[in-house]
Parts: sequence; structure tokens; C-alpha cells
Amino acid sequence: MNRKNDHAISGSARTSHASADRHTFEGEDSDPVPTTDDEEPPGLVSHLQNRANTFELFPVISRRASTFRDRYFPDTSDTEWNDWRWQFRHRIRTLEELERIFSLSDDEKASLVFAGGRLPLSLTPYYASLIDPLDMSQPLRKTVIPRLAEFVQSSGESEDPLNEESHCVAPGLFHRYPDRVLLLATKVCSVNCRYCTRSRLVGTGEGAAGREDWDAALKYIRAHREVRDVLVSGGDPLTLPEKSLEYLLSSLRAVPHVEIIRLGTKVPMVLPQRITGPLVRMLKMYHPLWMSIHATHPDEITLESSEACTRLADAGIPLGSQTVLLKGVNNNTDTLMNLFHKLMKIRVRPYYLYQCDPIAGSAHFRTTVREGIELIRSIRGFTSGYAVPHYVIDAPGGGGKIPVSPDYIQGTVNGKLTLKNYEGKTYEYPDDSL
Repeated sequence: MNRKNDHAISGSARTSHASADRHTFEGEDSDPVPTTDDEEPPGLVSHLQNRANTFELFPVISRRASTFRDRYFPDTSDTEWNDWRWQFRHRIRTLEELERIFSLSDDEKASLVFAGGRLPLSLTPYYASLIDPLDMSQPLRKTVIPRLAEFVQSSGESEDPLNEESHCVAPGLFHRYPDRVLLLATKVCSVNCRYCTRSRLVGTGEGAAGREDWDAALKYIRAHREVRDVLVSGGDPLTLPEKSLEYLLSSLRAVPHVEIIRLGTKVPMVLPQRITGPLVRMLKMYHPLWMSIHATHPDEITLESSEACTRLADAGIPLGSQTVLLKGVNNNTDTLMNLFHKLMKIRVRPYYLYQCDPIAGSAHFRTTVREGIELIRSIRGFTSGYAVPHYVIDAPGGGGKIPVSPDYIQGTVNGKLTLKNYEGKTYEYPDDSL
């Protein structure tokens, strides 16, 4: 096996001396890239915290990822594997590339013949290493490899279920809420989710919307002083080159009435190698900066994604998660509780649990709302409040996010409010105002 740039060290770990582009990774260290077990070792979080800002390049490769690389990318060095640009260039995007790694069912094969026109296929090699090559029922696999069910459009589904286009005020800019706007900075994701709300846009063109489009959006934001909060999403803004992303962030930060900038991303879960020292240092310059991370299943919380989130949290970026409730993927108490607890351990606050949007071909992913309410009921009170997200429906037609929760108020009698707690026990609270 020819593995350039690698140097043997004890056990299964290897030392890799970086030879990456110095313009992008200025001042990188030559510390070893450890190959470690997938199981979380004692003191993992403190270990990562102590090391998080030491490396310019991404510093860790889990044993699972290393085994996958040895089998399917045997000539790839540690430095290359941990270079986000290598991961992005080597995305798995065709039926032939998938079949080299996965045993596909007849359903999966048939759907891939038609998939490109609706929702393009894309997996980073890293994320592919998390997917079971044989088990067609594996939760993560269902979210990224298409099936014929996604070509069946059910009643109430549409290509733009949230009616975002009706709120478009400039290229890629949507103003739905009074004080905040959504800026879609790019049409590209490193991994394409099969239930994506913006499948009408994602993957339809390479690269960012373009500097000209951004400038038109910025002109609108400058002219509307009520806009105090800008969510930069896409696609995935962290797939942008650092100079492009910095241009956008610096331009937004220069607007006096923009108080908060948020980034919506799945990169820490699917392309954690992107969270380099230079990127983190750049992001720190534009506080207050918040980040919403799309996390789907506890299998995404790996040594690599833990490292990425640790770096971001250490940079002072508040991290929240957004999880879509998906049938056959995460619609049970144990899975959700496991995910939320793992997120908390890496300093990501579970924030939203979304009812799956009625995007065309999504019926096989959608649970009933009643099931979602019962799942929240099964979690609240049995874990810390910080680990319980808001269960919301993004109202079809553009109504915005509407919280949905179990009914804990049972009624009132003689000025007393009757409440039911998480155990089903009832209590009274004096409330004369009723």
C-alpha cells in the first residue's frame, strides 16, 4: 500500500507532516494525526478542549474512518484525508461511485437512475465512512441514498412548501419575519439530504450565488433598518472559500443595525475537516456570531464532529442544533435522547426539532404531528431542560415556525390552574387572573 506523507508510529496511529497550501493554512503545526477508536475515550471533551486550537489542519482520524480510507482510498495520506478541499473534490456523486462502496438494493439502484433531476447525490468520503455498506435499513443511509419513494408526490407537497420565493426581496435574500432575513449564500452542500427543503435550489449550480447577488442583498439589508438579525444559509455557507465567506461576514458586520449574524450549516457533521484553525480565527472576528448545526442521528457524533464543535465552541460561537424528525431514522425516544445528550456533551444546545417539511416526495419520511408531540412528552422531565428542543412546524405557505407541544394545562376551577407534569400527575396553581 502506497501512502505518501505517512510515517509509522506505534500502534495503528500514523504521523503525517503537513504539506498543504501555506496560503490557506498559514503557520500549521507538524504534530501527528492520531488514528483512534470510535468509542469515546475517558476525558474526551477535556482532551479535545486542550488540543482544539493547537492544529491548523484537522488533527484526528477515527479508526472507522481510517479503515474505510484504507479500503476505498488506499493511496490517500492523512494530510489529504483531513484536508476539507480533498474531501469536497472527492465527493461520491454517481451510481458507479456508490456501487464501488455500497451494496445497493434494487430500489436504491432504480431511484439513482432518476435522482439527478430532482435532488443531486453527494457524499463526502468521510460521511460515507459512517454509512453501513450492507444494511439498507441503517438510519443514516436512508437520509443520503435515494429511494423510489421520493419520486411519489403526495397531497399537500410542493417544491417550495414554505413559499420562500414569495418573500424574496433580492437575489437569494428572503424577508419573512419583521426583524430578520435569510440569505442563501450558495447553492452547494457537501452532502445532499434526501428530505431537503431547498432541493429546488441545492445542487442546481456550482459555487456561490455570486458577489453581484450578494451586493444586491447587502444593499437591501442596509436600506432596511428593521433588519437586526441575518441568517446566512444555503446550500451550506461553510463550503465557501474563506475569503468569500469573510467578504460576506465583514460586509454584514459593517451594517450598523445588524446586531446578530447566524450561520446555518451541516458541515461539522458531514465535513468536520472544514473547521480549520484559519477558519475559526476568521469567524471569531465577526462576533456576535451564532451557528445552527443540522444534526440528524447520534451516529453523526464522532471523534471528528466532536473535534469540530469543540473548536467552534472554544472560539466563543454559541452552537445550537436543528434536527428534522424523520420516520425510520430518529423517530423514537432512545434515538433522540441519545442524540441530544451527545450534542450537549460537545456544547451544542438542542434547539429545534422540526416536523419534516412537505417537500415533494417526502411522505415516506414524515411522521404524524401527534407522534412528534408524544416524543417531546417522553423526553421532557426525563432529562435536563437544556437537552429538550422546541418542536416546531414551519407552516406551509410561509407562516413561519409554529411551536407545537404537549398540553400540560388541564383547565381551571375556582381560580386554580390544573397542571399535569411529565409523570402524568396533576397539580394546582393559584391564578386568580383566570
